[in-house]
Formats: sequence, structure tokens, C-alpha cells
Amino acid sequence: MRVIEVVAAILHRDGAYFATQRGYGEFESMWEFPGGKIEPGESREVALKREIQEELGVDIAIENLLCTTEYDYPSFHLTMHCYLCSIASGEIELREHKSARWLRPEELGSVEWLPADKDVISRLNNL
Repeated sequence: MRVIEVVAAILHRDGAYFATQRGYGEFESMWEFPGGKIEPGESREVALKREIQEELGVDIAIENLLCTTEYDYPSFHLTMHCYLCSIASGEIELREHKSARWLRPEELGSVEWLPADKDVISRLNNL
């Protein structure tokens, strides 16, 4: 089985978390935390800053690793490293996603999350 390793930003502001809705691919319209694949030679942190700049047009401050989650999708195994982050500079501009929302902890269950992101939600609910 193919293995994909990604990083995700758990952006938070005023007690809410930033969720993005996919606008393409097999999981179109499902919700996720923004991020992407680590390129060869990149550290996780460099990859995360690059991905968020590419997808949202903002610079982030990485605070700490929240969790690493593993999930077996039908065609690949996903390893996702999730970091709590804040926006350091810039205004969010959706460049790859269909939609986005700031969700308070009690609202996290109001959208249809990708399966791998559901584990992250339960960890956020336990913070």
C-alpha cells in the first residue's frame, strides 16, 4: 500500500479552529485542516509553512505538535502530523479550497470531516 506523509495546521484564533472544505478530488466537499505533502529534503515545519502560504496566502507561527495520526484509506496509508498554529501575518485567501470556516469547539461536529481528521477533532475536544 502506498504511504503518504503530510502535515496539517490546526490554526486557532479566539477559541475557534480553522477548517477548510475540499474543492476537488475523491473527497470533494469534505472538511479538513489545511496542509499538504512534505517534499523531499523538507522538515515538517518548513513543509507546513510552505503549504499554508501556498493554500491560504498567510504566514504562520508553529506553536507545537498536537498529534500524529495514521489512517488507512482504500488506496493509501496516511500519516498526518498536526501542529497547533496561529497566523503570524497576512489575510486568509482561499486558493485551493471551496470554502472555509472558523469553528468553535462545540461546532466541530457540524461539518463532514475527512476520516483522518476525525481523530484530530477528538484530541481538540479533550484539550
